[in-house]
Amino acid sequence: MKSERLKSVFLHLRLPFSLLLLPVYLFALSAAPNVNNTHALLVFVILHFFIYPASNGYNSYFDKDEDSIALIKNPPKVNYSLYITSICLEWIGASLALLVSIQFCIGVIIFNSLSKAYSHSSVRLKKYPIISFLVVFIFQGGFIFLLCYGAISNSFFGFKADEYLAASICSCLIGASYPITQIYQHQEDGKRGDKTLSILLGYKGSFIFSGIVFFIGLSLMFLYWQLQNDLINFYVFAIMGIPILTYFIWWFYKVIKDIKHANFRNTMRMTMISGLTMLIYFTWLVFVS
Repeated sequence: MKSERLKSVFLHLRLPFSLLLLPVYLFALSAAPNVNNTHALLVFVILHFFIYPASNGYNSYFDKDEDSIALIKNPPKVNYSLYITSICLEWIGASLALLVSIQFCIGVIIFNSLSKAYSHSSVRLKKYPIISFLVVFIFQGGFIFLLCYGAISNSFFGFKADEYLAASICSCLIGASYPITQIYQHQEDGKRGDKTLSILLGYKGSFIFSGIVFFIGLSLMFLYWQLQNDLINFYVFAIMGIPILTYFIWWFYKVIKDIKHANFRNTMRMTMISGLTMLIYFTWLVFVS
């Protein structure tokens, strides 16, 4: 029984899903002019092994999903141990953040607080489609980029236009995936009273919205590398985006024909293709920067 509870907790922390958020960190690492290696390692560990898993677990605990969730086809029932584990991970992460700087710690606490507000039944920002999108768009994207950039380079003040442009790119890449990761959960979310952005937009609208936001991100990426006089990095990004665009168009076509294709399996394929492709690109960017 105890082993089953532990297994449930571990699965709901969704560590592999946390690593799919790694491109934001890697972009900040590649862009930072002066890298503090100790801080860079600490930021990576704190975010991807404490803060993001805590957020995943907290979200799972209050969602209490019975159907498939991100990367888990048949989620085990949640238990109170998951809640306690999430809180512990959150505060361990915030405490470790002090080893980097007080500014980084404050940023982590802000992220934790919004993660709670997104999921907790007393606030439940998730049930408001526009607000929930903006929280994810801003705070999983641009906010985390600037937080990582500042922590890694020991500079939280005087961000330049380049950094804000890079932060906007991160927000667009995160925002583009947001509604289509919800597309198979309309029934489950509806039962809880959560009117997600995907429910608001509908199946077709979710794809169109994601395509528009991704195109905006692509345009900003072009502008960013043009300003850096390094357009080769944009062309590599565009080439690596071909598998993402190909699958996206194919999946959109299938869903238009029959909404049964807006399912967990196809969503996870989209998530893995886009996540791994971006992970490869931004890892490459770190090595060439």
